[in-house]
Amino acid sequence: MKVGLHPALNDANVDAHQPTSQRQLSLAISAIAGSQDRSVPLNLCLVLDHSGSMHGRPLETVKQAAIQLIKRLSPGDRISVVAFDHRAKVLVSNQGIDNLERISQRIYNLTADGGTAIDEGLKLGIEEVVKGKHDTVSQVFLLTDGENEHGDNQRCLKLAELAVEHKITLNTLGFGANWNQDVLEQIADAGGGTLCYIEKPDQAVQEFGRLFNRVQAVGLTNAYLFFDLMPKVRFAELKPVAQVAPDTIELPLQREGDRFMVRLGDLMIDAERVILANLYMGQLSEGRQAIANVQVSYDSPGTGEEGLLSDLIPIEVNVQSAYQPAPNAEAQKAILALAKYRQTQIAEAKLQQGDRAGAATMLQTAAKTALQMGDRSAATVLQTSATRLQSGEDLSEADRKKTRIVSKTILQD
Repeated sequence: MKVGLHPALNDANVDAHQPTSQRQLSLAISAIAGSQDRSVPLNLCLVLDHSGSMHGRPLETVKQAAIQLIKRLSPGDRISVVAFDHRAKVLVSNQGIDNLERISQRIYNLTADGGTAIDEGLKLGIEEVVKGKHDTVSQVFLLTDGENEHGDNQRCLKLAELAVEHKITLNTLGFGANWNQDVLEQIADAGGGTLCYIEKPDQAVQEFGRLFNRVQAVGLTNAYLFFDLMPKVRFAELKPVAQVAPDTIELPLQREGDRFMVRLGDLMIDAERVILANLYMGQLSEGRQAIANVQVSYDSPGTGEEGLLSDLIPIEVNVQSAYQPAPNAEAQKAILALAKYRQTQIAEAKLQQGDRAGAATMLQTAAKTALQMGDRSAATVLQTSATRLQSGEDLSEADRKKTRIVSKTILQD
């Protein structure tokens, strides 16, 4: 299995007379499976909230979704299950899938009671996944419907960092309207995973299934993107690198010697991670000029190899004395995706400050951006929220959560 790495500048032509030029570099990165590559075993832990607020239909539908999901596991996969209220316990210790009936019964017997301590569940979940992480794709699905009232949110983020050190990916599922979107988003972003929203109980099976499809597509793990910048080339000072697909995440840029790097995490087969880097160039001589090299390091759990390197890909611009723009549609779409996310973030900040008019204006701007990139579902959600604010209504918790989700990703049917 190899890495597919496809760069595109928003404009590959540069004006030779400009003292400074800015360009956005879009990089589409995926795993490419060969005919001889075998599927990689999945090492999955379900961390399920069974606090008192999950009583009734919510918990019943979550149990149904979890049981349906584990029935989709394949020979060689591993499963563990952790349940938490204000404490946490291991329902199913890390094991193969030889006895799915017994595992399903453990989940089925869960009842709702107590408060919510997300960090306790997360801690046990990571401990279980570590037991089976050798030569597997290791994933945690964390589901909760509430605030971390009996836990410590900062501890959750430290646990997410610990998961990354162990090459484990954390995915979060918010159920209903009362979970903390900031905390679950931060856990998923720090843990290299995905934030999902289950607005209504009958959506649980569907959302579990979508997330499972994504992790089944993982072919390579622990990936890092490296940049070698040429003289006269630098990153933007503020938020220079972000992921814009499949979810939008601001990525911390790290320096390692003369190279810069960002962590990508898992690479999926035929489903691209798209990274957008904001670069500045000083005045360059006329002709084709290299401005950077990019490369990916990764682990291959299918073969047990670690620290593999993709080919080094040069990034070049065409410096012209008679400048003619050469816009790239894919790079422009990536720019719009990041703009949609950041505009929505500004709107949320204005709303928290009590500036309803400013928030509505920014949500309208984000809706127009979504339309430009062809994301009609996001445009509808963002414009609806803007209209409600303009009419004097408050945004419900469901409105706020849908707004956050559509700012980060393109909804799938």
